[in-house]
Amino acid sequence: MSSIHELLTQYDVLGAFAVNIELTVFAGLLATVLGIILVIMRISPISSLRAVAGGYVELFKNMPLTIIMVFMVLGVYAQLKLSFSDNFDVNFFWLAVTGLGLYTAAFVCEALRSGINTVPLGQAEAARALGLGFTQTARQIILPQAFRGSVAPLGNTLIALLKNSTVAAAASVATETSSLMSEMIEFHADAIVTIFLIFAIGYVILIIPIGMITTYLSNKLAVRR
Repeated sequence: MSSIHELLTQYDVLGAFAVNIELTVFAGLLATVLGIILVIMRISPISSLRAVAGGYVELFKNMPLTIIMVFMVLGVYAQLKLSFSDNFDVNFFWLAVTGLGLYTAAFVCEALRSGINTVPLGQAEAARALGLGFTQTARQIILPQAFRGSVAPLGNTLIALLKNSTVAAAASVATETSSLMSEMIEFHADAIVTIFLIFAIGYVILIIPIGMITTYLSNKLAVRR
């Protein structure tokens, strides 16, 4: 039976986790930008914008992530011929980032909307009384407080995104953890428990600090009423 040292020497486990972290960072940035746009649309006074944003959120919240990943490869890449690079590995990486970002944006929007619900309605009314427009009110008054009130759900969304990054294998990203784990089990079936523990402990090491930091920031930045 293969030992942990032998497995770590033979396979680039740290490199695989690094790929998942990169997927999480880039997809998180895309999801945050898109999520902010969506939440502004959802609280917009324009009904058509609210309907579009609401439809987007409901669609992606209820669609399996694997389906999105497969669509990025078979639909966007194979059928629509859209690509980010001539290098297959780089191209599939960014296709996975796009799929993860589009999917996670719906949950970022919902997390921010929960934060907006903590902002007293009177503040928006006071802003309008001072002559501030919707965009100014959202940017200067509502969103800053919404971020403070949604630290915990945003942290949970980040943790979910890190775990969801393993689905990148469906987008042909061959160097991330789930792909490497499958390869290791294929050639070292006698060490399946050891292999599972290696990756399980790796994700625990990554996720626990995120949860601790999120809890600290949530308590630190909470708006006192």
